[in-house]
Amino acid sequence: MNLRFLLSLTLVLTGCLARVQAGPGTNATAEMQFALRAEEFITGYLAWRPATGTTLGLHEYDGKITDFSRDSIRSEVARLRRFNRELATFPPASLSPKALQDHRVLRTAVADELFSFEEMASYSRNPMTYAGAIDVNIYIKRNFAPLPDRVRSIIAIEKQAPRVMAAARASLDSSLPRPYVETAIEVANGSADFLGKELVEALKDLKDATLLAEFNTANQRAIAELRSYADWLKIKQLPKAHDHFALGREKYQKMLLEGELIPFRPEYILEMGLVELHREQAAFAKAAHEIDPSKPPIEVFRAIQKDHPTVEGLIPDTRKNLEAIRQFLVDHKIITLPSEVRVKVEETPQYARATSFASMDSPGPLETKATEAFYYVTPAEKDWSPQHQDEWLTAFNYYTTDIVSIHEAYPGHYVQFLCEQASGATRVEKIFSSYAFVEGWAHYTEQMMLDEGFGAGSGANPTPADRLKAAKYRLAQSDEALLRLCRLCVSIKMHCQGMTVNEATKFFQENCYYEEKTARQEAIRGTFDPGYLYYTLGKLQLLKLRRDYQQQEGDAYSLQKFHDEALRHGSPPVRLLREIMLKNSSQWNELF
Repeated sequence: MNLRFLLSLTLVLTGCLARVQAGPGTNATAEMQFALRAEEFITGYLAWRPATGTTLGLHEYDGKITDFSRDSIRSEVARLRRFNRELATFPPASLSPKALQDHRVLRTAVADELFSFEEMASYSRNPMTYAGAIDVNIYIKRNFAPLPDRVRSIIAIEKQAPRVMAAARASLDSSLPRPYVETAIEVANGSADFLGKELVEALKDLKDATLLAEFNTANQRAIAELRSYADWLKIKQLPKAHDHFALGREKYQKMLLEGELIPFRPEYILEMGLVELHREQAAFAKAAHEIDPSKPPIEVFRAIQKDHPTVEGLIPDTRKNLEAIRQFLVDHKIITLPSEVRVKVEETPQYARATSFASMDSPGPLETKATEAFYYVTPAEKDWSPQHQDEWLTAFNYYTTDIVSIHEAYPGHYVQFLCEQASGATRVEKIFSSYAFVEGWAHYTEQMMLDEGFGAGSGANPTPADRLKAAKYRLAQSDEALLRLCRLCVSIKMHCQGMTVNEATKFFQENCYYEEKTARQEAIRGTFDPGYLYYTLGKLQLLKLRRDYQQQEGDAYSLQKFHDEALRHGSPPVRLLREIMLKNSSQWNELF
């Protein structure tokens, strides 16, 4: 087989045949070897993580579940280490720009996975890993196969529940962090509740009596295994749990640098985060003062929450307002929308309402069957009391709902999906994404849209009513920003400076004005998801990139041009995006 044929075959495998541009110094053999290694890595990566394969839209992985045995975990770690060493041997000069981009995305993905195994110790230290493993939600929320086939996949996964829970007991450390154990108990019992109620309800149209009987048997066994696991955690693990959840500064720095290529010290990020937090608190207070100077800012915010749809009007109003947001993007040339296909606004399915307020469900980037995208909004239940309904709908006040819609759909996550689909991104770019870029982009759009005039009325001379409305939108957007800024500060303080869960709870209460229960939930999340600082950190990186890009482009700059370019390279770490978009990307010494 000649070299030219091998190279062509390899580029087809990696999905980048049309995008590799060999340049001076590139090496055809190195390109071929890297492409083969990339495809080999992806194959092994998805074989060990079949649920990820199904989510991506690769249905040869349906009905499969990760082998969590100790031998399997050790084997996967060894595989990751081997690829980490092999990828390091490719000289950058031997690869074309596109192949080099894939190479760097892949290296950060491998580093991030190794961090999860070795530093986060997700399989020996975190019981949530196993509590949420029997996840069959995708088989009822997306119709990518006939219902009987999807039920067979559910049965196949549920039959593995005894093995998963046995692996958990064998692999977990004898003493675990208390927040992990407490949360895992909730997750395990919640999963059992889902299987026993919402899953059964979702499959009510199944007509095959034999298949239904097989499902019921497997489902009951899976429920029993999850309940038993929750009891084991409560009886055996909770009494000896400890509060040593922190990564420590060294590991935290490693998380930033290797997983997201962020070179800044945690102390610097915290310093900048506190500056931004105080700036945002001032913006919150200023907007509140413009609305009602006689009341404290938090009371003003609670007052605007009363401006919400009716029970019957929630979905129609959200659908209408979402179309208005989309039209604003077009009219103001915010970004080029590559498709006329609309996201469908629907009520959150009954089985998902316990855990979802509003959510975006786009198909996987490799999905070819169930290609609809849904923006789910959870309604007030008809059997609730009028008071309960009204309390629920305050969260859907028109201003906050539009900010959430911007984040989730236009031009947030749904537009990210559309642009990735239209860009011809490689398999590497579609499969591996940056937490900081994905959530940073969606969070960035909330502020950007208001900066561009969304919600401020039209015309050069806004009326008092226009200014009042704009202040209400800014208050809602600022509230969302304050939460994400508190996450950034708490993440670093807990994992690098010894902040306790109680102290973190108080920080959320005092700095983004949350009630105690919600503040504690946010604090607990920070113990096992230190990466939730990336909402704000990604946003700040994108704002910095935009300023540098504008300076570079001069008169040729436009906001639309910046956004179009930013979203046509998959979802890489922002550091890599800087190297693509900026002629001189080396000068990155500050976030502001």
